[in-house]
Amino acid sequence: MADPTFGISITRVNNEPLPVVGADMAVVGLVGTAPAANATTFPLNTPVLLFSDDADTLAALGDEGTLPDAVRGINDQLGEFQAAARVVVVRVEEGIDVDATMANIIGSEATRTGIYALLTAGPILGVVPRLVATPGFTSQQKRGVTKITIVSEGTGYEVGDAISGTGGGGSGFAAEVSEVDEDGKIVAVAITDPGSGYSSAPTLSVSSTGGTGASLTATVEKLANPVIAALPSVLNRLLAHAVVDGPATTLQDWVDWRETISSDRIIPVETAVKYGVSAAVKPASPRIIGIGVRRDHEFNGRPFHSWANQPVAGIVGPNRPIDFSLTDGSTEGQTILSQNGGIIVRGEMGVENAIASGGFVYIGTDTCSEDPLWQFYNVTRGRDYIHLMFLRTLRNFLGKRNIDVGTITDILNTMRFALRNLEADGDILPGWRVFFTRDQNTPEDLRQGRFTVDFAVEEPPVLRYLGLRSQRNRASLELLVKNLENQISTAA
Repeated sequence: MADPTFGISITRVNNEPLPVVGADMAVVGLVGTAPAANATTFPLNTPVLLFSDDADTLAALGDEGTLPDAVRGINDQLGEFQAAARVVVVRVEEGIDVDATMANIIGSEATRTGIYALLTAGPILGVVPRLVATPGFTSQQKRGVTKITIVSEGTGYEVGDAISGTGGGGSGFAAEVSEVDEDGKIVAVAITDPGSGYSSAPTLSVSSTGGTGASLTATVEKLANPVIAALPSVLNRLLAHAVVDGPATTLQDWVDWRETISSDRIIPVETAVKYGVSAAVKPASPRIIGIGVRRDHEFNGRPFHSWANQPVAGIVGPNRPIDFSLTDGSTEGQTILSQNGGIIVRGEMGVENAIASGGFVYIGTDTCSEDPLWQFYNVTRGRDYIHLMFLRTLRNFLGKRNIDVGTITDILNTMRFALRNLEADGDILPGWRVFFTRDQNTPEDLRQGRFTVDFAVEEPPVLRYLGLRSQRNRASLELLVKNLENQISTAA
């Protein structure tokens, strides 16, 4: 028998709300090159955890490629009482050119190489990177064929007939007929390779054994950066955000680049930076991530606060001057900010509408979300924190407790206590709710062990606009007249 016949039985009863466990949102994930790295310490396409102040490990990383500079850039931003950042490094092979290296950066989902190696960091290292960068490989764009217009359908064509292009200054374009009607008229076409390097639209022709009469035209546009295009899938699974570098050349290049991105997990930065004695141009993304690590540390690891209006340390300047004014929206900096970008601007002594009197300051609050409700990265990162907090805590109820009043009460109280603490710290606004609805919890659901809880919270928005209304005050003149009257009366 389990209990003694003569003795004492002690049973620990677990029927209380659980203390919440928050997630570390400031673990950095870097994917890049380091040709001089020690291959034993940093094997290719393998996540390696390092503390950014570990001299021996940093020495093993070498001083070539994008990874060493990225770690330095992060370290430059760390704040008081911060010794190091936790960084998951994935080293990829440097290709014969930028395209080949970008292909290695992207890697393969099937073999978990490149950015997909970050997905294995949790099982292998016990940490999950949630601030990601692939510095040096997110700004490149090519001009390729993005659309084919059917001017004349022709007749006698078959699915699979090849479409080729000549002229336009580029190469690599390929397409095929993807749909025809009963007469062999072309209904739809599919681009299999947009090609690259086109300065104008190529002339299209269809290769067919029986088709004739078709006329097609091509539209050439700048294509999305392939690394950025691949990142959201990985970020969604990690519940991570990536800081990505824009072209850092001209406003028009920025606009063309920005128009190809749509994700509430992508934080775009237009400015690059100058670093070191030679003022070498380096990516800004690791520096911005370093600011994020510092800001999370300032708030005890909670990611509910913006990184904007923060100094960027360790640089000798932005790679190009970006005109910015606090009071004039018709500046390049304000234009980039209106399009969700981040910028680094120089302080200006004695200029009141500058962002600072000196140094270099990062300004940026947004992701590339199409939904204005999830535009601020402090909101999306904060919501990730809440979701992960509940996942890490409420999983302890699964399988251990039956569905009854006590269990549901403990779950609701666990969630309420957690949100109460976040409100007390200013991370969420008052008025949050934890509740359940009858329609979401039918007897059939309960019989299957399923119970659904709703919660509603609102993260504080970033203060990024302050309007001051300046008015004349006639009452002051009335007061002046009254004071004069009193003084004259007294003098008389």
